[in-house]
Amino acid sequence: MTTVSARAGRRTGGRARLLLGAACAVAIAVSSVAVATLAHADLTGPPGTTLKAAAERSGRYFGAAMGGDRLNDAGFLTIANREFDMMTAVNEMKPDATEPNRGQFDFRAGDAIYNWAIQHGMKVRGHTLAWHAQQPRFWGSLSGSALRTAMIDHINGVMAHYKGKLYAWDVVNEAFAENGSRRSSNLQSTGNDWIEVAFRTARAADPGVRLCYNDYNIENWTYAKTQGVYNMIRDFKARGVPVDCVGLQTHFTGGSSLPGNFQQTLSSFAALGVDVALTEADVTNASASQYQGLTQACMNVPRCVGITTWGIRDSDSWRGNESPLLFDRNSNPKPAYTSVLNALNAASTTVPGTSTPPSTPTSTPPSTPTSTPPSTPPVTGQPGGCTATYHTASTWNGGYQGEVTVTNNGSATLNGWTVQLTLAGGQTIANVWNGVNTGTSGTVSVRNAAYNGSVGANASTSFGFLVNGSSSTAPGALSCTSP
Repeated sequence: MTTVSARAGRRTGGRARLLLGAACAVAIAVSSVAVATLAHADLTGPPGTTLKAAAERSGRYFGAAMGGDRLNDAGFLTIANREFDMMTAVNEMKPDATEPNRGQFDFRAGDAIYNWAIQHGMKVRGHTLAWHAQQPRFWGSLSGSALRTAMIDHINGVMAHYKGKLYAWDVVNEAFAENGSRRSSNLQSTGNDWIEVAFRTARAADPGVRLCYNDYNIENWTYAKTQGVYNMIRDFKARGVPVDCVGLQTHFTGGSSLPGNFQQTLSSFAALGVDVALTEADVTNASASQYQGLTQACMNVPRCVGITTWGIRDSDSWRGNESPLLFDRNSNPKPAYTSVLNALNAASTTVPGTSTPPSTPTSTPPSTPTSTPPSTPPVTGQPGGCTATYHTASTWNGGYQGEVTVTNNGSATLNGWTVQLTLAGGQTIANVWNGVNTGTSGTVSVRNAAYNGSVGANASTSFGFLVNGSSSTAPGALSCTSP
């Protein structure tokens, strides 16, 4: 969650904590089985009656995210097996889960998800190898060349285990700030080339897997963060850095909805010679129009290879209180499901290489932005009253994910808001999405991001954060103010 992420790779519950020792790792039961292959595109065939069948008509996939706790959830598994042909582990392949101690790898939780998916004819996306959050604890005591070496060793160790088995890896996750610059992190402090090093290491470790950069809030073409990522990918392709795809997390909240230029964003990245994918999709209240729009945009771009929703039912979501997925808590499909299914079946382009003869893109998108968005949130606006409501989305041994809903209680639109909260002793914020924080421990202020400062009368928006610490005590002393 991620993080609008958001995601940062987002952070749902049921996160497994793993025992130590590579010697204890369970062998992958189907390691000799070739990775599943999606059907060749055939737009002349009958419409698909499931998400995966409809996506496969154009050579694409339709995937979901799965936590280890869902392996015993019959309702989840029934829908997953029927509707999806790609699976991503929510937390079980992240750095802290796969290398709990230096050089001691544990793949059991990741393997369990992998095995189930492969046994049910699915492909698997690996998420993630290098990220500023959910790192092995021992990374926290390292810096400079020692941390760089630890990152390289981690990538090599994890990719060796899954070599030849996965469809793609999110090699680096969420490395950019909202203003388009590199995110300040311990990995960034090892040198500006750390992302390049991660991708080159990954290519050497597994030459056959797709290598992806994954991030949130990069859906709007004119947004500074989108342009920052675009410029990095353009530079990488020009210099031969091995990047194969860009993952757009596509977390759309009340303050971050489907932008009108979303298809232009997908086309512009694709024009650089990379595939694009929607990797963690969820939409506030499962807006049928927004789900239809994001699906249609992908269908219109030949190099948009597939869509993954971050969970299946609202009860699986890290944003469960916003009802953001295609199935409700009782496993019933929503109107958004039908809108997605229809958009998949209406595809008029196919992914290159999946049809005979291969299709050709009908247009070339602009390769440079037409404007530059504001890089800082609004700081002035009408006075108004707002309230902040907190809930814990998930917890684990060593941290938790929280979410705050900001509600406008007045009759006039709020133009800017700031929430103040106090963390318990020993807790530190590791990541914030849909907001900009001042401070990481003790009393912390979070102001709106550039895109969600305007909140209509009686409307709301939200932001989320990850906290590291020995307790999961909820923050206190919440307050909300607006200019």
